Amino acid sequence: MRLLKQLVAVAAVAFAGSMGVGAVQGNSVLTLILGAATAVLAVFVYAAVVRWSERRAPVEVAAEGAAAAIGRGVLIGVGLFVAVIVNIAFMGGYRIEGLGSVAGAAGLFGFMAAAAVTEELLFRGILFRIVEERTGTWTALALTGLLFGLSHLFNPHANLWGAIAIAIEAGGMLAAAYAATRTLWVPIGLHFGWNFAAAGIFGTEVSGNGAPEGLLHGVTSGPALLTGGAFGPEASPYAVVFGVLLTIVFMWLARRRGNVVPLRRSARGGTTATLPR
Repeated sequence: MRLLKQLVAVAAVAFAGSMGVGAVQGNSVLTLILGAATAVLAVFVYAAVVRWSERRAPVEVAAEGAAAAIGRGVLIGVGLFVAVIVNIAFMGGYRIEGLGSVAGAAGLFGFMAAAAVTEELLFRGILFRIVEERTGTWTALALTGLLFGLSHLFNPHANLWGAIAIAIEAGGMLAAAYAATRTLWVPIGLHFGWNFAAAGIFGTEVSGNGAPEGLLHGVTSGPALLTGGAFGPEASPYAVVFGVLLTIVFMWLARRRGNVVPLRRSARGGTTATLPR
């Protein structure tokens, strides 16, 4: 029941924020304000519902060290996307045709902040964390990664390969980031850094949602296998490879820090038991 209680509470904030941002579409200032407000409110609601349903302090969203953890995540996310787009550009699949819009980038900042925070709370803070308690880290990583990928099939220009790519490169990587750090701030920062770099800086498509107006007017061209096509660079093999490599690094850190939860089975009947946390 705690899974349902937490999902409903955070999803309600995400839905309300999405409706609000959609209603002011085209107004960068209001999009920035509403997006940031949605992100902040979602964290407070998550913390409150965890305290209520689990009778514990939500240490995964503790205020202490949050800014530094978010900053580390943002740097990793931006660096990861830069590595992907540079490789695509080297192969002739991306070019810059001038400057974009500062106002557009500001609106995207708010939009991406809301998306990163609400999605990480839902998929890593609730689904991954609770499923991990029952099934272990690796099973939870695979299951929630698959769900994360499938959720992107509802985007306007989505396709099956794009969803599979998201499941592998992002679903696994972001869960691994949480497993390694046991804080949601790093995956939130990583998620935001990747999305904002893709849309707000380089002006590329993000998960099949169309090409936004970021700081740069970027143009992708060439085979979809290279660029990701209408889905965006997330469907590029470069994104998949770099995402998998980062997942391996995070899981290595998680194992080294003793943060990997094994799948434990009772000696009687082979039933799964929860590992004390």
